[in-house]
Amino acid sequence: MIRTFFRLFTHIQLMPVLESGEETLVGGQAVMEGVMMRAPHSYCVAVRKPDGEIVTQEHPLPRLSEQRKIYGWPIIRGVATLGHAMFLGMKALKFSADVALLEEKKKEAESKGETLEVKEGDYSGAIPKWVMAANLIFSLGFFIFLYKFVPLLLTEWMTKAFPAIENQFLFNAVDGVIRLVIFCAFLFAISRTPDIRRVFQFHGAEHKVVFNFESGKPVDVPTAQSFSTFHPRCGTSFLIVVMLVSIAVYTVFPVQSFLAKFLLRLAALPIIAGLSYELIRYSAKHQGSLLALLVAPGLWLQRITTQPPSDDQAEVAIRALDRAMELEVAQGGQAVIA
Repeated sequence: MIRTFFRLFTHIQLMPVLESGEETLVGGQAVMEGVMMRAPHSYCVAVRKPDGEIVTQEHPLPRLSEQRKIYGWPIIRGVATLGHAMFLGMKALKFSADVALLEEKKKEAESKGETLEVKEGDYSGAIPKWVMAANLIFSLGFFIFLYKFVPLLLTEWMTKAFPAIENQFLFNAVDGVIRLVIFCAFLFAISRTPDIRRVFQFHGAEHKVVFNFESGKPVDVPTAQSFSTFHPRCGTSFLIVVMLVSIAVYTVFPVQSFLAKFLLRLAALPIIAGLSYELIRYSAKHQGSLLALLVAPGLWLQRITTQPPSDDQAEVAIRALDRAMELEVAQGGQAVIA
């Protein structure tokens, strides 16, 4: 159980990395022992149990841009879309965590010669909602401490040894570099653990299957395995853009005290996310432009956050995509064509 909760915390920290965070024809996210895939108006989470069975959960998924006009406005659409993606990601993650915890409880019961009665196909409630909420709050606090407070504090200390850093632009540039180093070090460290390595393999499976779909070729395991695990719409690329954009945004506001700088970093998060979304969106449509270079560092970093998947893992990603598409058609929609 402790292992499951630790994995849950780590997944929440990695969610922006594992989630594409954009309204697309298809997209997805790696979860515990599985993959969530989105179609335009539906999604499906597929998780493989220890006995090899693949269990799924699928639901309709309204597009924000079709609900309210304001969600289609620049900057606002980025914040709304990313917030919706994180909400959906949490639901998908909870399903996979429920499956994992329930399987652990069944294994413990069997080792004691007992039988755990579980309703067929019912995995809801294995992890109470308050546990998810507490984990989310703790993860958010950890994120703010590690990526907002610590880089700012270290940069402030460095200005005492190197007064030139007090320059507005240079200060925020150093702060940004420290943040990026911490981010990369954190990713590299957790990537060495077996559990997270499997997550990154499922992340690679999701990318391969999305590439397979976008190619127009039949989506199957051999074809999917022929594609790259590096995808430009990955959340890894988005986070790198966020870190670069934050340097420019912080420089615009010439605040001086430590508290003011820290509060600025919290208040500016929606602006930075919205601007970064627009840049990613523009670079995707103008791949020959200078701004397209913004996604390059994210592609390099995917050498850590994605790993070559096994055929079994690719099969899970395909199952998630197939069921999402089936639900899309069942709702009266059409099979999506890339």
